[in-house]
Amino acid sequence: MTKEVMAEHPPAKDYHDPPPAPLLGFGELKLWSFYRAVIAEFIATLLFLYVTVATIIGYKVQSQKDECGGVGILGIAWAFGGMIFVLVYCTAGISADDVVVCLISSGGHINPAVTFGLFLARKVSLLRAVFYMVAQCLGAICGVGIVKGIMKHQFNRFGGGANVVAPGYSKGTALGAEIIGTFLLVYTVFSATDPKRRARDSHVPVSFVIVAQVLGPLPIGFAVFMVHLATIPITGTGINPARSFGPAVIYNRHKPWHDQVGLFTSPKSFT
Repeated sequence: MTKEVMAEHPPAKDYHDPPPAPLLGFGELKLWSFYRAVIAEFIATLLFLYVTVATIIGYKVQSQKDECGGVGILGIAWAFGGMIFVLVYCTAGISADDVVVCLISSGGHINPAVTFGLFLARKVSLLRAVFYMVAQCLGAICGVGIVKGIMKHQFNRFGGGANVVAPGYSKGTALGAEIIGTFLLVYTVFSATDPKRRARDSHVPVSFVIVAQVLGPLPIGFAVFMVHLATIPITGTGINPARSFGPAVIYNRHKPWHDQVGLFTSPKSFT
């Protein structure tokens, strides 16, 4: 009898999926929160590129005199992962009340690939996705421009932090590495913003829940760190179109543009 009742009335879900975002979302143009989030994306990506590209150039300057000098690949990976952790925390408007909604819709993407993935999942509207991606690319250009203004000679000498395919690797190998790395990052973002997690943590003491939500961006930053360790020797690690686009625009040399355009547009370049 009990089984029959349970079959007729399945247990209700202990979590609620947020409603899908509107497809176009033109109504968001009337909201100040929309423009605030776009500005946050611009500033966050600017700071991200400034710190990380400056770290790359500084490492190359120091290691030129001493092969063991500078922060090394490990330090560069920490710079990328650490900045993502800090900036996602700052720009996502994270609170103990609604970390999922804030992280998805209030900025904190800092990556066009993440924004595009969230759009495909109907987490953000088309309008918001386009504005975010434009803001991210402009922020990346400005951030790298600041680095060039501060250390112009070193910037031009050591490649401007641009992504290039390392000698010994084909374009196809580089493309595969970037696809896997980007998938890992976007998968981590979706996992970190899964509403089911809050339901599973409902029995945990409030103090632990608050700590967990404050550290919400940690797995995202750690994913960035781990992917950089794996792919810096191959491509310098992209996994973020804005990160690759900004240095390519400011450095503006043939090889970075050729590698990026070739990877995504020319099947012949995979050989």
